[in-house]
Amino acid sequence: MNAVELATVQQQSPARHYEKVDAILAENGNQPQRLIPILQAVQEEYRYLPEDVLTFVATGLAIPPARVFGVATFYSHFALSPKGKYCIRLCDGTACHVKRSIPILEAIYKRLGVSAKSNTTDDMLFTVETVACLGACGLAPVVVINEEVHGQMTPEAAVRLIDEIEQQEKVNA
Repeated sequence: MNAVELATVQQQSPARHYEKVDAILAENGNQPQRLIPILQAVQEEYRYLPEDVLTFVATGLAIPPARVFGVATFYSHFALSPKGKYCIRLCDGTACHVKRSIPILEAIYKRLGVSAKSNTTDDMLFTVETVACLGACGLAPVVVINEEVHGQMTPEAAVRLIDEIEQQEKVNA
């Protein structure tokens, strides 16, 4: 879903906006004990968990909204703000930090025109995050783009990855 499609979904009537969420709830039998898989599916659909959708999920599961928000905010996997199509996660754990992950982060920020405070590009194509550890210390420094691991990164290699993604997006447009 690109930024325009996402904005369109958000502007649709409430009934249309919640059709996909209704389907996700139904697939999970409207069972409160399936809350985490439901939130995962909702996030996959919207790329984040919109507040109004969380309230709708709570209503659909007949549980307090505080429980849904509690789960959504407890797990770092869940996002309450929109993320780009490509989530770039840079490890800054000990091994990666020692092998100079910060210059890689700075190069990515500069290339995309984002920062730690504003980490998603205006076109909703990229979101940049740092994480404490990705569990790939032997490949340090490591960048993960969506689910693809890229080891032994350099600032130049990270910028090339971004360029390749942008070129592929233009071809697919």
